Order: sequence, then C-alpha cells, then structure tokens
Amino acid sequence: MTSQSEAYRWHPPHELAARSNLRAFLDFQGLRTYGELVAFSNRQPDAFWRAVLQFADIRFYRPYDAICDLSRGLPWARWCVGGTTNIVLNCLDKHIEEGRGDAVAIVWEAEDGQVREWTYAQLERHTCRIAAGLSRIGCQAGDVVALYLPTVPEAVATFLAAAKIGAVVLPLFSGFGAESVATRVNAAGARFIVCADGTRRRGKAIAMKPVIDEAMPSMPGVERVVVMRSAGIEVRLDSRRDIAWDDFLAGTPDRFPTAHVDAEAPLLVVYTSGTTGLPKGTVHTHCGFQAKMALDYVIFNDVKHSDRWLWMSDFGWFVVPAKIAGAFLAGASIALAEGVPDYPASDRLLQLVSDRKVTVFGMSPTIARMLRAAAGSGKPKQDLSALRIVISGGEPWDTPTWQWVMENICGGGAVPILNHCGGTEMGALVLSSLLDPMNPGGFSGPAPGSGADIVDAQGRSLPPGEIGELVMRNASMGTTRGLWREPERYIESYWSRIPGMWVQGDLASRDELGIWYVHGRSDDTLKIAGKRMGPTEIETALLLSGDISEAAAVGVPDPIKGSALVCVVVPRPGLDTALLGERLKQVVIQKLGTSHAPRDILFVHELPRNRTNKLVRRLVRNALLDEAPGDLSSIVNPEVVDRIRARWREHTGTTA
Repeated sequence: MTSQSEAYRWHPPHELAARSNLRAFLDFQGLRTYGELVAFSNRQPDAFWRAVLQFADIRFYRPYDAICDLSRGLPWARWCVGGTTNIVLNCLDKHIEEGRGDAVAIVWEAEDGQVREWTYAQLERHTCRIAAGLSRIGCQAGDVVALYLPTVPEAVATFLAAAKIGAVVLPLFSGFGAESVATRVNAAGARFIVCADGTRRRGKAIAMKPVIDEAMPSMPGVERVVVMRSAGIEVRLDSRRDIAWDDFLAGTPDRFPTAHVDAEAPLLVVYTSGTTGLPKGTVHTHCGFQAKMALDYVIFNDVKHSDRWLWMSDFGWFVVPAKIAGAFLAGASIALAEGVPDYPASDRLLQLVSDRKVTVFGMSPTIARMLRAAAGSGKPKQDLSALRIVISGGEPWDTPTWQWVMENICGGGAVPILNHCGGTEMGALVLSSLLDPMNPGGFSGPAPGSGADIVDAQGRSLPPGEIGELVMRNASMGTTRGLWREPERYIESYWSRIPGMWVQGDLASRDELGIWYVHGRSDDTLKIAGKRMGPTEIETALLLSGDISEAAAVGVPDPIKGSALVCVVVPRPGLDTALLGERLKQVVIQKLGTSHAPRDILFVHELPRNRTNKLVRRLVRNALLDEAPGDLSSIVNPEVVDRIRARWREHTGTTA
C-alpha cells in the first residue's frame, strides 16, 4: 500500500524551505505551517492583512485608521481606511532612499539580441521625467491613461509615472485592432493615450500608431496622444492632438514628487473578456494591488531582492503589472523581451533564462508544452543553473508536461513548480507552498485571506474527491473594487450565483492528501453518465497517449444521452490520423471507463487561445454548435474558430 509520503511527487528541499520568505513570514507571526496560516487568516483577517503589509514593508504617508470596512457588505469592502500611499513609494522611491539605486531593475532583450539594462536610479529618472511630461499636458490624479505599448523598459516607466501622479493606468494589448482599443478606451473614459510607433514581432515591424489613428474617430474623449519611437516606423502626427516622445520629455526634470493618494485610489483598470458581452473592467487600488502582489509573489513565490524574474507576456495583460509590482516590492529585477517566445528560435525562452541569468521563471503549461516539443526527446541544451523558482499559472497542467519540466528544467526536483490559479479580478485564489509536498498540477490549498472553498450549488462545502465551484467566502484586499463604471454587472458576475460568496467560475476539487486541483471553467462543465466533471481529466488522459500536443474536451447535445463528449485534438506532426481516433477513444476508456468514451474525435491544426495562452473551450463548443463566437478581442488566433467550424462540418457531413 502506498504511504501518504510516497503519494506526493515533489518534496521541498530542506534548505530551500528554511530560507524561504514564507518560512520567515510564518516565524514573523509565530506560526508553524501553511495550514495554520490559512486558519489564522480566516479567523483574524484584519490581523493577517496587517501582517502582510508589515512583513512586505509596504509604507504609507499617512497610516490607515482601520484595515477593513465591511459596512457596505463583502462585495464592497474598503481597505486601509484613511491611509495614503502610492505604489511608486514602495516599488521605487524607498529603494532609492535606501541606497540601492545602482541595483539593476530591468534587463531587456530585443529579437535581434540587442540588450538594454536600467538600474533603479535610471528607472527613477525616466519615471520622473515621464510623470512631469504627463502633468505638463494636463494629466491629473484620477485621470485614466491608456498604455498601448510594447513590452519595453519605457512601458514600465510610463506605468510607474502615471501611478506617481495618481492617474489610473489602462493597459492595452499591443496587438489589439482599432475596435478593441476604442471599446476599452471609451469604457474606461481615458483622456490620454501613450502609444508606440510600433513593435517588432517575428522579425517584422508591426505598426501601432496607425491603429490609434483608425480608432480616433470613435474615441471622442481622448485629448492627447503621446507617441514613443520604438520600431522605427514613420507615422503621422496630428499637431492638434499628438506629441512626439522627444518633445513630450523635452525640458522635464529628473526629480518629480510622488503623489500622496488615498490607499483605495484606483491604480489599474484591467479589462478581462467574459463569455458574453463587453469586456469587464477590473479595478485594482494602490493598497490592494500592493498587498496582494506581496502575498502572492514575495511571500509565496519567494521573490527576493537578489532575484531576476522573467515571465514573458504582453504589457496589456495582468501578468506584466503583477510582475512589476511583485518584483519591485522585493527590490528584485525583471527581464523583459521583445516579440514572441518562439522566435527567432523555438527555445528562445530557455535561452533568455540562460543568457539573462534568470532565477524566477514564470510560464503557463501551454508554454511548457512548447518548450518540451522544441527539445524533442532530449534535454534542453541551455545552462539553467541560476534558476531557483518556476512559477506556473493560467491553466491546468497535464501530468507528462509537468513531469518533463520537473526533470529537465527544474533539475530533477531541486527547483519547485509553484502553481497558482485565480484571475485578473483577484490574483491567486489557490496556490502552492514551498513548505509542502506537491503533486503534478496540484495546489497546496487556498490563498490565505480569501476563505476559498469548494462548494455545491447551494454553497455547502464538498468533501474530498468531489468537484464543485471554487468560491471565496471572505473579503480579500486584492479583489477588484467592483467593475469600472458597472456596479450592477459586478454583483451579477461574481456575487449573485451563490448569495454571500464570490463565485470564481472555476471547477475545483481536493483529494484525501489535502491537495487542491482546478479543472477548468465551470461553464466548461461536462455531465457524462450523470456525473459532473471538468474537461481537464479527459484532456490529461488524451495527452498521456503521447500522440497529441493539445486537446479540448467539450459537451454537445445528444438526443439520447442529453450530452455527448467530443474531443478536439491537435495530433503530433507526422502521425497518421486514420487509426488514431479509435486509439484515443480507447485511451479515454482505459483511464476513465466506458461511460466516458468520446462520441467523436476531431483532428485540427490549432486550438483557440487567449493572450495569456489559456485554452478557450467555449469557442471550440461554439464552433461545433455553429453558434456566434461573441467577443474575440482577447483571442490570439481568432481565425481558428472558423477553421474548427469548417472541419466539424466536413467531419459530420453537415452544411452551413
């Protein structure tokens, strides 16, 4: 019989655990274990959040009078009441004051190998000059500034500069078209846009300023557009509205005061696409964003001032602002890279880790599968010896890929994979602890301070082994403060399904060992043979075959069963699919039983993914059911939806 210890696949090395920030935080609170910390956060939430702020040295100009005000109910909690602060105070100013100006803050690499480094002192100088420039063109505290920029050091400085004067940052994905830009700019009420002439992707110059020009007739509220030169593209400037970067910065000082803003002043409006309707504008405040990023990344993901953190993503998505805050709160450095993860070489990411001496490496399981495919059957050739932490998020893992990463990137278990899952709305809701053993794709449990639970439709906690809704029972300092200008939609989206609980929209379960698992979106739920289950279990079984690189399991109406399983898969190159469909069906039957046998296996070249590389199963289901796809602005490959639709019609012999 397998012992509980043997059931785990990874155990924390003693020295790594003993020197971790989490261990120090537990000692700071007189606690012994992660479980005790979760219990403490649920029992004394005010004391817990005060401890996070103190441990992370998050400073205030004026101390807060109360840590939390719940007078309007859980959905409308107010934090650090009466206090004033600024994220720039804690991410930049205090490091300069403490004499760490010569420490590297940013290292950036272009697709062609060009490298730039900024120290904290250089970052401060750029931030101050940009803040002065924004102030000179009329931007004030509370104004919304849209950033339509590639991931370059100037984008980081502009983010901090807007925050420095108390403005609200609206990040926009650098690949958005005019309609997607206008939708978000108008919804947020942005008066100012900072954009680039363009960016470089896969060796080509991609124009960005012309997108703003195309969108401008639909954005009547925009007053000024600042245009940064990045890709060397000639662009048109409207003298009444546009201002070139050099003119914008001309004569600006190297020092500019950081605004004392209310702790609950909005810092970020980050739009996240729902399954229907317009994108939802999540709102993050100065105190809330700092506290949550300190908890998630400094305390749990162990980011220290000696670290260099790479998580390649576009500035328009939550990952980059989170990385900026998490790293700079700790006084660490961040690595940025132009372009995409697999150009100019398929293993570019690992080369960046090696060349830039990255110690903290973030990636999604999709990126891990890409790296595995690039390495073939062998081991990566790069020197990854500097690496000490791998951070994972975005989607569930499949076991073969997790094991490959653990063996070939993590040094056979010397480096942990710290898994976390949550959302743009609140950061991590479940996460992994450096002090606890782990299983592939699992989580140690709920993020402290959230009251996370797994419940049935009536809100009753479910026992181990049962799949239910992932919810939050407590107010969390890191949760969005509503939806920007849409209070009713906020309640409807998150607080109305089960009264008194935040419903995240993910399916989850826990096992007898106490490890939690996330099974995908609850709107992706399958009900097969009367059993409710997430698609991840089926997809993992398919991936274990070794014959496919990606899979999406979706349910379609069936006249007899009510719902039938269809698996849409991407076969590995060179495989003959003539007999592969039946073989994959047998794999699912062998792993999960005959009642879970897929009705159909559909072979495609690609599956739809959003900008953070999450598989979007609803679009696969829409294609199979010939339904309108809805909002595609966050999808990196929207053309795939119509290809799947056409392939399904061919497979089933149906017509439009």
